Amino acid sequence: MILTEKETTAIKDLQTQEQSCIEKYRRYGNEAKDQELKSLFQKIEKEEQTHHKALGQVLSGSVPSCDCNDYSGQSYSPKATYSPGSESEDKKTDCFLATDCIGTEKMVSTEYNSNVFKFSEPNLRKLLADIQIEEQNHAEMLFKYKTVNGMA
Repeated sequence: MILTEKETTAIKDLQTQEQSCIEKYRRYGNEAKDQELKSLFQKIEKEEQTHHKALGQVLSGSVPSCDCNDYSGQSYSPKATYSPGSESEDKKTDCFLATDCIGTEKMVSTEYNSNVFKFSEPNLRKLLADIQIEEQNHAEMLFKYKTVNGMA
């Protein structure tokens, strides 16, 4: 598969977004106070690494297969660490981190949604759509974490 200059630029931009997400989840995983949130950040970081790798494969001329996983957000069921009425500093820190990441996931999901139409290759559009769904799953899991912990 040969990408046009416009397609190459779009993939490189998406890959930059993924690299930024990887770094954010790594840092936030270190900053999070709650082990449940730390684990969630680690899980999402690994998925962002998979996205980055897949985009690298596209730049190398091949389109990796995708599983069109739209269930991980639905099936995520975090355990509550913080009680709904508490306002500890740890809870405030974790709330900030989760909220910031939801905003990031919304932005990245929008980038995939916009960029998918720049490509003519059906398997590449399918891959980008799959990654976009996974970004939505990340936001859903983060929101569920906030909800169960009285942060939403």
